[in-house]
Amino acid sequence: MVTKRNSLRLAAVAALGALFLGTAGTAMAAAPAATDPDPVAATATAPAPAPAPVASAPVASVSAGITAKPSVTSVQAWQLFRVTGTTTGLEAGSTVTLQQKQHGTWVTLPASVHTTRNGSYSLGVKLGIKGLNELRIVSGNTASPVFTVTVR
Repeated sequence: MVTKRNSLRLAAVAALGALFLGTAGTAMAAAPAATDPDPVAATATAPAPAPAPVASAPVASVSAGITAKPSVTSVQAWQLFRVTGTTTGLEAGSTVTLQQKQHGTWVTLPASVHTTRNGSYSLGVKLGIKGLNELRIVSGNTASPVFTVTVR
């Protein structure tokens, strides 16, 4: 049973978690969290329940999408930079996660953040693998276009 007190505790924990991730959510590319041969199935987010259809009005299907833009195109190894973007068709508060292509396989990095109410996000990232890094942001079965950052 969820009481008002427990609801407040959960809200406080969620707020602190979001604050912590916003200030310290960095990717450590040298120590990936998991390797998954299926590129989009590498995230561990639960699917959102489908809303009940409204009988009086036609329901328009909205395809999900994610944009991603790095703050720089070239950095020193382990130098902090940001990836920002927006999501469409995803529920507010959805988790977006950074993936890096390593040896032809998308690897989920330990860098994720929840989207805001309007679907935007900002993720702090540090990469250590030198050279051209292919990256993308994923949430469930939705992935952003691939972008690159060169690590010097």
